[in-house]
Amino acid sequence: MSTSQPTSLTNIKGLGFDLFGTAVDWRTSITAALTAAATAKFTSPSFLTLAPATQTRLQSLTRDDWARFAQDWRGVYSAFTRSFVPGTTPWKNIDTVHREGLATLLAQWGLEGVFDEGELDELSKAWHFLTPWDDVVGGMRRLNARFATTSLSNGNTALLKDMNAHAQLGLGLFVCAEDFKVYKPAGEVYLGACKALGLEPAEVGMVAAHLKDVDAARRYGMRTIYVERPGEEEWQPEEERLFHSPG
Repeated sequence: MSTSQPTSLTNIKGLGFDLFGTAVDWRTSITAALTAAATAKFTSPSFLTLAPATQTRLQSLTRDDWARFAQDWRGVYSAFTRSFVPGTTPWKNIDTVHREGLATLLAQWGLEGVFDEGELDELSKAWHFLTPWDDVVGGMRRLNARFATTSLSNGNTALLKDMNAHAQLGLGLFVCAEDFKVYKPAGEVYLGACKALGLEPAEVGMVAAHLKDVDAARRYGMRTIYVERPGEEEWQPEEERLFHSPG
């Protein structure tokens, strides 16, 4: 197997990584955390204090249901970051978005009151401890030895540091939306990561499993590396923009 670098990636000195979906498998991790929390609740004394209808509702949910809940939870994050208007929308970091979104979704799913405030806080922190994809730990070890690396994520710093340690990513820097109080695809995040690395945008590769992310990075002069992951791509194959995006 050749170990030479593709011509299209020559002169890259640094890499900025999207993390959710790109480096870590959030779907499996969050589904497992939700399922475990529900199972633990069945044997908790507090379960008997729930309304009978809530008990029945909780007991009826399968792992597939919790997988849908996980997707809805991720959807809360996506909706917030897409709608965020700098200078107009009050700033919230992703930990806050996740915590508030969890409470809202539980009510929508007929599960209000199932978890107390402490349990909600703990369950929301599941986003800090996501399992990496099988190729990530070894791959990141090799990349960190060759390139300067940083997160380039919408997640907040505390979240990313926990994720980095848990998933053994070995990132050299942590750059995120929280640093600039804007969310990707705002240019401040991409260009801020390049500045933190001490490199020009053309010397930094954006690594992501989302074409909208690498497309935005390219618009700000960065190089782009697209990593295909199950269920992560939002752009549909029939969309014309797919054919004009970096691969």
